[in-house]
Amino acid sequence: MVDNGSMDVPGISAEWYRDVVDAAASSPDPLQWFVGHATEGVILLLGALLLVAALSRLSGGPRDRALALVAPVPTLLAYASSEWLKTVVDEDRPCRTVGQAILAACPPPGDWSFPSNHSTIAGAVAVTTLLLSRRLGLIALPLAALAAFSRVFVGVHYPHDVAAGVLLGALFAALLTPLLARPTAEALRRRANNATRPTPERTQPPPP
Repeated sequence: MVDNGSMDVPGISAEWYRDVVDAAASSPDPLQWFVGHATEGVILLLGALLLVAALSRLSGGPRDRALALVAPVPTLLAYASSEWLKTVVDEDRPCRTVGQAILAACPPPGDWSFPSNHSTIAGAVAVTTLLLSRRLGLIALPLAALAAFSRVFVGVHYPHDVAAGVLLGALFAALLTPLLARPTAEALRRRANNATRPTPERTQPPPP
């Protein structure tokens, strides 16, 4: 184990971190540039895939439209949960404790490492996309893995940080998306039934 803030980092995770960062430092410049800029770009691409998947559901029935409407919520809740966990675990960034050269600026003290926010978002968006569209989800899943790996490659997270983030986001998406869609679909059905129900004609008073 490695003493790192208030959390003991698993030794294998610290070892893998050193291996990945060493490989990153000796990799070709174009690869360093690509992976170094991949995280934000991939997150945006994942968001676009989720949007396309949600829009494709809006023309369907109440359940399809409900899935589309609740799609962003699990990701937002997963992100909030990851932020809360950071304050509970207080794991310092490996770029401040391991002392190896990295490809990105090390976040300031107090910006804790566990779990990775980017990985949490990537995992949640990818799994939500998969639930809405199998075809787009199969594209989103490897992109989420790339986003997570890039955080270790540039040196700002341990492997266990990104693994926990992806699993956290995936869990929120897998559980909350169908859970939230059920009452939303029922509300949409009631609204549709009320809209199609004929309005009773008002009876006119008899003439005097």
